Amino acid sequence: MLELRILSPIAKVFPLDAPQACAPRFSGLRGEVVSFQLAYRLCDPAEVERYFFRLEIDSPVREHLHVRRVKYVPVRMPALSNADDHYLCEKRPGLYPDILEEIPPHGIRAIPGQWESLWVDFRADDALEAGDYPVTLRLVEEEAGTLEASASLTIHLIDAKLPPQTLVHTKWFHTDCLADYYGVPVFSEEHWRITENFVRCAVEHGINTILTPTHTPPLDTRVGCYRPAVQLVDVTRKDGGYRFGFDKLDRWVEMCRRCGVEYYEIAHLFTQWGAGFAPQIIADGERIFGWDTPATGAEYAAFLDAYLPALLDELERLGVADRAIFHISDEPEQKHLDGYLAAKALVQKHLRGQKIIDALSDPAFYDSGAVEHPVPSTDHIEPFLERKIPGLWAYYCIAQGVDVSNLFTAMSGARTRILGAQLYKFDIHGFLQWGYNFYYSQYADHLINPWLDTDCDGFTPAGDAYQVYPGRDGQPVASMRLMLVHQALQDLRAMQLLESLSDRETVVRLIDAGPEPVRFASYPRDDAYVLGLREAVNAQIERRLSAAAQD
Repeated sequence: MLELRILSPIAKVFPLDAPQACAPRFSGLRGEVVSFQLAYRLCDPAEVERYFFRLEIDSPVREHLHVRRVKYVPVRMPALSNADDHYLCEKRPGLYPDILEEIPPHGIRAIPGQWESLWVDFRADDALEAGDYPVTLRLVEEEAGTLEASASLTIHLIDAKLPPQTLVHTKWFHTDCLADYYGVPVFSEEHWRITENFVRCAVEHGINTILTPTHTPPLDTRVGCYRPAVQLVDVTRKDGGYRFGFDKLDRWVEMCRRCGVEYYEIAHLFTQWGAGFAPQIIADGERIFGWDTPATGAEYAAFLDAYLPALLDELERLGVADRAIFHISDEPEQKHLDGYLAAKALVQKHLRGQKIIDALSDPAFYDSGAVEHPVPSTDHIEPFLERKIPGLWAYYCIAQGVDVSNLFTAMSGARTRILGAQLYKFDIHGFLQWGYNFYYSQYADHLINPWLDTDCDGFTPAGDAYQVYPGRDGQPVASMRLMLVHQALQDLRAMQLLESLSDRETVVRLIDAGPEPVRFASYPRDDAYVLGLREAVNAQIERRLSAAAQD
């Protein structure tokens, strides 16, 4: 009556396509999340009247397992028109798996003739002994209680702990989207509560850097228009100068510390795509700077001369100045170089010793000294790799849909997860992506329903703009894509552990042992390679630890 199959965490199950089962054995380290899936299909609906089932788990590590249901989302725009052919379902619109929803109290409803799946996470704490742990999953008819189907697997826990994440990882956090979607005033108590829920979820999935709206970030905004003000620093004008209040910033840092945030990404100091204007700044309840303020005008320069020293003093007092990251302007091009340099000159005197990074794709910004810490896109990173830039970052966003990895819903799980091996091989120190929770249309013209409008009203390939869905009671709901990137980061950390037990060359040889060497735009694309690479890393870790113990 029910057909079950054990699947890897990078498999994506579609309603009418029978998924390929994988070997029912998974390995992992303490401190990581080992995931797998259970696909199910109601085979003969003509013989049953009830379709609700409950999940039963028989395992000595049952309390370490968390099960969610994978739900489909409508995908109208799987990719941009210039995309390559390596997308699922031949880039056709349709239903794609993505939402990871808690199993409802009434159980699991199987739809006759259609495949669906459950997502299972295993997390081992330090007290759990290494070894093999059997897991049996049963789907039982809810009302009659008769056994319908079962599937078994083994989780192999290695006697080692995943090392801490060293990669600086940010997905831009959009505070205004939370206030707009939930219909609460900015920085009301309810807004603070919801924001903390979303920050905590981000940190739990390897996002250790949070975009901090000291002033409203000038990002993805139509020229002449403004996004809701989410300014943490209060500004008042007095005697021809400025005074600043930091109560909300202090509360923000306190909240982030509770959640485990490590780095604070300060809002861009000039507008996107060229640093042409000042960002929106509110003082005494009204906007004093914005699209009508030239970036290098005397008034905004005088404001920066007051604002930045005061802000740095407060960050110093809070003990986070050495973990603050500053921006000039997002994605400037060659034609903006002179304006970028002029804007940077206004602030550089105040930001001595502070890290300034910006996403860009033209190496002229690095060669000219305009940007010491460039963040190139993954499809334009090769010239930056050739320059052997120390501490290099990388990013991807909407445009990175040809050849390179990304996290679009219509991309395979393997294509998303290969990022971990790429970050390791090319020694990338930081990674940026623009959309943790962007729930607007292009240029933030209007709010969208992210549960139904997965492309932000035709703005981005589905899945690019947000990695979590806004759930009930202000709780974020994770996506498969969020988990896939988290697994990529765990792969990176496991590779770093193996390097500490051997050497870097050993790990790179494993990465390049597939049918082709791994680059950002070329790499083995099949599931077997990505899964096999991680298993090979795990096996090497275990073998070397065992040999060391015998010595």
